[in-house]
Amino acid sequence: MRSLGTRRAVRVAGAAALAAVALAGCSAGQVAETSLKRPSNMGVNQNNSDNSVAIRNLAVFYPGPAGYPAGASAALQVSLFNQTKQPVTVLISSQRPDPSPAAGVVYGTSVVLVGGPAASATAAPQPSASPSSAEPSTPAAGQPARITIAPQGYATFLPGDPETLRVQELSAKLVPGQSVSLTFEFSNGADPLRLPAPVATPMSPASRAPGIPNEDVEE
Repeated sequence: MRSLGTRRAVRVAGAAALAAVALAGCSAGQVAETSLKRPSNMGVNQNNSDNSVAIRNLAVFYPGPAGYPAGASAALQVSLFNQTKQPVTVLISSQRPDPSPAAGVVYGTSVVLVGGPAASATAAPQPSASPSSAEPSTPAAGQPARITIAPQGYATFLPGDPETLRVQELSAKLVPGQSVSLTFEFSNGADPLRLPAPVATPMSPASRAPGIPNEDVEE
């Protein structure tokens, strides 16, 4: 026969074991809140060869699930940070370097700055929300995308701003999951940098297509 003290010890141990199992069961299907958060910067981030210019949040405006047709114009979003104490001019272009580009990569005939010279500032820019799908895709007149950034300043471009960057005359249809190849050249002697600008991810999912008639009806 067990003593009263032994029986109490067994009950306490059993209760502790049941509590541990219950807690494990409750947490098995949970996902940490941090894993559900979207990053504030969903574009390509890269520094040039000497780290004098930082390229952040490089992406193509999301036009909707249908994408852009061949020959259309596509808006870019990007921030350029001059990390030196001298002004730096960045020239952005998009031209096919060879007749056989990689799968999923599209080129343009040029990249233009629409709306006037780029503005430089010293304050950090705020992350942008995904713009609406009403952004026009027709070619726009503009000047070559040659951007001069003040010492330790930045230039930022977002669709809908007074000054925007656009890739002209896409070589092929551009849809989500693909990218536009861009070349960045720098006035301070840093090596040219070629980067893919992916089609941006929308902040909300696309609307669901109409379902099959009577798909919920049992026969």
